[in-house]
Amino acid sequence: MLVKDPDAIPDKWGKRPSDRSVGELLRGGVIILDKPPGPTSHQATAWARDALKADKVGHGGTLDPYVSGVLPLTVGKAVRLTDVVLSSDKEYICLMRLHADRPEKRVREVVSRFRGKIYQLPPVRSAVKRQLRIRTVKELEILDLRGRDVLLRISCDAGTYARTLCTDIGDVLGCGANMVELRRTRSGKMTEARAATLQDLKDAYVLWQQYGRGEWLRSLILPMEVLAEPLPKVVVKATAVDAVCHGADLSVRGVHMLDEGIRKNALVAMMTARGELIALGKMAMSSEKVMAASQGKAVDTERVLMEAGHYPRMWKYSTDLDLPSEPEFPERALTVHTTPPMPWAWAYSAEGRRSWAPRRFRSGSSIPPWTDATATSKSGRFR
Repeated sequence: MLVKDPDAIPDKWGKRPSDRSVGELLRGGVIILDKPPGPTSHQATAWARDALKADKVGHGGTLDPYVSGVLPLTVGKAVRLTDVVLSSDKEYICLMRLHADRPEKRVREVVSRFRGKIYQLPPVRSAVKRQLRIRTVKELEILDLRGRDVLLRISCDAGTYARTLCTDIGDVLGCGANMVELRRTRSGKMTEARAATLQDLKDAYVLWQQYGRGEWLRSLILPMEVLAEPLPKVVVKATAVDAVCHGADLSVRGVHMLDEGIRKNALVAMMTARGELIALGKMAMSSEKVMAASQGKAVDTERVLMEAGHYPRMWKYSTDLDLPSEPEFPERALTVHTTPPMPWAWAYSAEGRRSWAPRRFRSGSSIPPWTDATATSKSGRFR
């Protein structure tokens, strides 16, 4: 990564995502669900929500009822990152059945033609508008071929229909083909090796609630930062984190480090030095210009995910300065400005009555004897 300011204040306020408790993960985490064939993605998500007794649970990437495999579930505030999962690439294991016998050499030759960019028309029963579009098939490999059954491994863009791919391959072979079975093995960087079943979620939750043993449930819930792994990163200084949490755009002076080769208007993840996700935003300038600039807006904040107050408010600090541990105020006010806010003090009349009234003093004047020694304003500033 490119280091913009090596003298930034060390981050000692945050908490690494790997150190979060089960309760914190349930307020913002990701579950890799191994969806069984039969229920829809919406039904499987609802069952997981009931098993965890969570308020918000969403899924990234719809699977047809008869399709099994990886279904990413977002919990709590991580639901706002679902669209990031939808745009990630996928990997499938597909069983295709030919409608007539064809030589193995011919089948392999035709299958190899469907690597790279292809045209696809979504099937009649689909969740998207039926129009011709371009998708990229990164890998298409024949794992096994027995008679008319062909086992394929497909690595492709999001929105690629495997059943349409099988139909198109059958059309080129001149015999027709259809998809018999499909399983998703990867979504982005989430693989089936870490996937959990619905029964696993229920058992782990009961074990945590009734016996206080949350190790199993904690291993099933990933921090929401895993969804931002495919995005380029901008590390924010600890002094600017709270400002971004309040919705402020990130200035060049608030950038600690960033990835190389980020283009203008690219979607980026703003992170703390401890690896916590602060917000998502779009680059207002390229990474090269950020390194060369001394002021200006670096990132347009679009979606804040970290709660305000997680980091202290230190907006006026930009470099590694000694932060005051506590605000220093004199025991007796030596200077009171005449500009608002006007200082208020206890005033004593000749009869000894005390009243709360505004007083104006010239700079450097001492406190009159009729003024209480603990003079203060209503806001508590002049104490």
